[in-house]
Amino acid sequence: MALDKNGIAKRIAQELRDGWYVNLGIGIPTLVANHIPEGINVEFQSENGILGMGPFPFEGEEDADLINAGKQTITAMDGASYFDSATSFAMIRGQHVQMTVLGAMEVSENGDIANWKIPGRMVKGMGGAMDLVASAENIIVAMTHANKRGESKLLKQCSLPITGVNCVKKIVTDLAVLEVNPEGGFILKERAPGVSVEEIKEKTEGLLIIDGEVPEMTI
Repeated sequence: MALDKNGIAKRIAQELRDGWYVNLGIGIPTLVANHIPEGINVEFQSENGILGMGPFPFEGEEDADLINAGKQTITAMDGASYFDSATSFAMIRGQHVQMTVLGAMEVSENGDIANWKIPGRMVKGMGGAMDLVASAENIIVAMTHANKRGESKLLKQCSLPITGVNCVKKIVTDLAVLEVNPEGGFILKERAPGVSVEEIKEKTEGLLIIDGEVPEMTI
């Protein structure tokens, strides 16, 4: 059974390590803040100028002036700090963020990512995506394995405008956990509960590397 968006976020939250600074992109990545494992303290950063983001607020407790980069209302943890975009991007470009979680429309088998523009559609801009992929050393992508037409989003080559080249390290989809092989290809590390290796093969256009038995995810 494929994971829902919260399931993807829960699996990514297992990658968090105590004391890390973590940037969460727009979409599924923002849900990671709701699933921090017990005993782990992390600081979530948003490039619009906050360090110390908390989970989403409960209905009726929203503060319209407190938002993330995707303009969603958020909460702030005790000790959170606010700053301008110049300081925020200095933190990103200075590689002071230990993990970056991004959504994507496509990822290629050599770790290229396309996540900011679909030609012909109106976009507000690339936001912090270019800076994040150029500066971060630990990029995890959160996305569905296939698009709404059932076409693979894990490709031999990206067809959409590229955000970053050879930068993605790990991908968590609704079907699987995969690592990008430095020499090319997606290494299948885990499969979603009830999802077969055959289904993952069918929905992966790029080279899929399978080495032995593939365990189910533990959520």
